[in-house]
Amino acid sequence: QVQLVESGGGLVQPGGSLRLSCAASGSIFSINAMGWYRQAPEKERELVASVRSGGRINYADSVKGRFTISRDNAKNTVYLQMTSLKPEDTAVYYCNAELRTWSRLDGMDYWGKGTLVTVSS
Repeated sequence: QVQLVESGGGLVQPGGSLRLSCAASGSIFSINAMGWYRQAPEKERELVASVRSGGRINYADSVKGRFTISRDNAKNTVYLQMTSLKPEDTAVYYCNAELRTWSRLDGMDYWGKGTLVTVSS
């Protein structure tokens, strides 16, 4: 019913840049928030950045000043522009959406499959 598809991951050198995209599709009634999480090897999944429908944005302290989250409401798409990448940014990045569907109007969380970002020289 709902799909979140991430793209843009890959291998990049330290100091480089990368832009991730996540497009939500399906029987969507409304989207309250979209965001990005990441999970490094042998680490727990953590919030990277999120944006709510009203425009409020949260960033993890570790990415403030380097990452920028943005959202195109018309396309149900969220982006994560990553700059000054560090090896510690290496992780699988997951797209998350809090949304309502036409069949279930209560808000629920949905997840993408993830896209791998590797920062290495």
